Formats: sequence, C-alpha cells, structure tokens
Amino acid sequence: LVEIQRMYPDIHFEYRQSNHEGDLIDWLQEARGERREVKGVILNAGGYTHTSVALRDAVACAEVPVVEVHISDITKREEFRRISLLTDVCAHTIMGHGTDGYKEAVEWIGEQ
Repeated sequence: LVEIQRMYPDIHFEYRQSNHEGDLIDWLQEARGERREVKGVILNAGGYTHTSVALRDAVACAEVPVVEVHISDITKREEFRRISLLTDVCAHTIMGHGTDGYKEAVEWIGEQ
C-alpha cells in the first residue's frame, strides 16, 4: 500500500484485509451510496473467489466498479481454483501480474 500511495499521492486509499467473509461483504456494502466518495474497489478475495456466493452477491450489488485482482493466474492452478464466482459480476479482472496487478487496478479505475 505504501508504494501505491506514493505513486498516486492525490488519491486517498483505504486498505482493508480480513479472513472473515462477512467483513468483506460489509466493506463492499459500505462503499455504496452517497455518504462515501468511493470511485472503485480493488478486491483480492483469496479462497472466497471460488466458494462465496454471498460475496458474489455483494459484488453484484456494488454501486461502484469492483476490480478482481489475483496475484497468480488462477486458470493455471488446481482445477478447483480455476473457477471464480466473482469474475462475471466484477467490472474488470486482473490476474497473474503479481502485485503489479494492484497498480493496474488503480489505473483501470482511474480511467472510468
């Protein structure tokens, strides 16, 4: 986050991490509405990518673009990790670009 903040000093970033599915859903719902000036969400859902219908529903209801980021290329991983429940409800997906994927996501959101 420090590197990204340095690259984009005029943008305010909030970094959140949780191993709890409900926290991720709550945060996506917080990004909605007029009370927040959120331009987009960058989401690396980890294992929830392949398993969470509830997270998928929250992304589908998001009022801001959600960019799905995976450090590795999930299409080249184990069979059960090749399926993302999120890709078709996300505005954009970046995978396999390592941590540079987060910078790409910031740039993509900035272009919207």
